[in-house]
Amino acid sequence: MARPQMKRRVVGIDVGGSRKGFHAVALEGGTFLARRQTCGVEDLVRWCRDVVGASIVAIDAPCRWSTGGRVRPAERELLAHGIRCFLTPSRRVAVQHPKHYYEWMLRGAELFRALEKTHPLCREAPTGDVACCFETFPHAISWHLRRGNAAAAKKKVQRLALLRRHGGYAPCLVSIDWIDAALCAVVAAMAAAARPLKLYGEERAGYIIVPASPQPAGLA
Repeated sequence: MARPQMKRRVVGIDVGGSRKGFHAVALEGGTFLARRQTCGVEDLVRWCRDVVGASIVAIDAPCRWSTGGRVRPAERELLAHGIRCFLTPSRRVAVQHPKHYYEWMLRGAELFRALEKTHPLCREAPTGDVACCFETFPHAISWHLRRGNAAAAKKKVQRLALLRRHGGYAPCLVSIDWIDAALCAVVAAMAAAARPLKLYGEERAGYIIVPASPQPAGLA
């Protein structure tokens, strides 16, 4: 008799500055398991690794800094597809910004460094059977799953509808920070299930990983 397949646990993380902190959502077998809000990088890494036991972690923040100016190849490719996104500068520009505009990117970079000790950054599409982390982007996720019909003004309604359709929805996920964290977790669950994914970018400056194929039109 075949053994039942183990339900994989994954985590999606929305990254904020030092005040807002991190919002993290864990899924098990594609359904809501737990959530965590914290300002501490080590606290969050410990939660992902030891409390949840996540195999894959998807993070809404740049995994690498720009090496040639103010835009990475992944972001250039997103823009070429009509997907608006934040542009990542060099680390020096981020650190020296007078109004700390890039603080959330610095926090994200700190999180990636800590997490990569046990969950290495993906250098190719995740296979689902190896612990790893990767960068993703909620607007690009929504854009792919909604066949390009992703509006910033309707993002909360549209992304909630996606969670209801693809898993990850829970009544406690009411703010856009929680919703975005859950949407990141949905992509991590797709990776864990070896579903096809789309990679924007290249290895040196990092990949942004989203669902590969748009779903049928008609989502709310």
